[in-house]
Amino acid sequence: MSLDSSTFRALRHHNYRLWAGADLVSITGTWMQVLGVNWLVLTLTGSAASVGLSLVMQALPTLLLGMWGGALADRLPSRPVVIVSQLAHAALAAALAAIAFAGTESVLPIYAVALAGGVVSALGGPALGRFGAEVVPPADLPNAMALGSIINSGGRILGMSLAGVLLPFTGQGGLFLVNALTFFAVIAGVALMRPAEFHRLAAAERQPGAIREGLRYVLRTPWLLVVLALSLVLGSLGRNYQVTMAAMSAGPLAAGAGGYGLLSTVFAIGTVAGGFLTASRPRLSIRLLLIAAFAISLLQALSGLMPSLATFAGAMLPIAAGAILVDTAVSARAQLDSPDAMRGRVIAAVGMVGAASGALGGAALGWLSDAFGPRAALHTGGVACLAATLLAALTLARLARRPVSRPITLRPALENA
Repeated sequence: MSLDSSTFRALRHHNYRLWAGADLVSITGTWMQVLGVNWLVLTLTGSAASVGLSLVMQALPTLLLGMWGGALADRLPSRPVVIVSQLAHAALAAALAAIAFAGTESVLPIYAVALAGGVVSALGGPALGRFGAEVVPPADLPNAMALGSIINSGGRILGMSLAGVLLPFTGQGGLFLVNALTFFAVIAGVALMRPAEFHRLAAAERQPGAIREGLRYVLRTPWLLVVLALSLVLGSLGRNYQVTMAAMSAGPLAAGAGGYGLLSTVFAIGTVAGGFLTASRPRLSIRLLLIAAFAISLLQALSGLMPSLATFAGAMLPIAAGAILVDTAVSARAQLDSPDAMRGRVIAAVGMVGAASGALGGAALGWLSDAFGPRAALHTGGVACLAATLLAALTLARLARRPVSRPITLRPALENA
């Protein structure tokens, strides 16, 4: 398929091709490090809960500092912030390598690096997202986001596979060193971009209260608030499939670790398929978002009825594909239908919702699976997501009928939906 086709149209742009290639290298390294960190923590502690705590350490700064990062992204030039954040991540990966090679017997230094990495992501992540929006014209941004989902899924599969091959030879420290080097691929890609081909976003003026202004914008923009609330429910009760797939494999399906691995592979394939499906769409509208949300919520509620590993895996495939479409549509509409000078803070808000979803949903679905069984957890989560989707659709329909004179940012997001 040519680069001129609708599915790959973002790749027509020189700067985005560099960005996509660097992103693939960086994500591959990141997932190599994820496997290495999880295995190192598990080796030191023998506790899966300790592995979960390292994930919390990485997510917590986004909840606390995300809007600070968004305010910085809206005010500062994106390019230097991206380079500084990549250098910081490389330094932290090198620090992890030093910790691993030193043969530490304490998990505390690893938690400290995880927390520091979370802070860097919280402060630099919005600038990364804003910069990603500047390497393509606005019309091609949804397509670039969808291709980014494919790259993320491909990098995850490649990174985990390479880590599994290299780990016996290099140890965890070797994986961390490889990841440190991948951040320089991003820096090189940014350095080789053509400044004349950037599609620069208007910057916000430096003024006090930028964070309050960002929060006020979200809270006073009804359609955005509804979309983020729906994303929170879908992401928490309808997206933490690593929990429910593990519970189903160990419980009703009696498939064990092998079954869980198969389901994880099927889910990854579904995310790649979802990326291609999303990239082929000429426009990611609110209506499409709601249709996809309803479909995957219904499938989730029904997936708890599946009698075998094969049928459950069959349900996971379209759910994973639909989840990518929903996530990309949420990000695309949130960014494109918000003012340029507010873009970083909106990206931060979307990231904060994602972090909260992972933290809240994993615990909630885990408790439901333990207390009532994984099938009941899937039913309950699916029904809750169906109700949230219907409520969101009704609310957005009411907002769309409001007179244009109402002081809300609504029409750009809903017209032609």
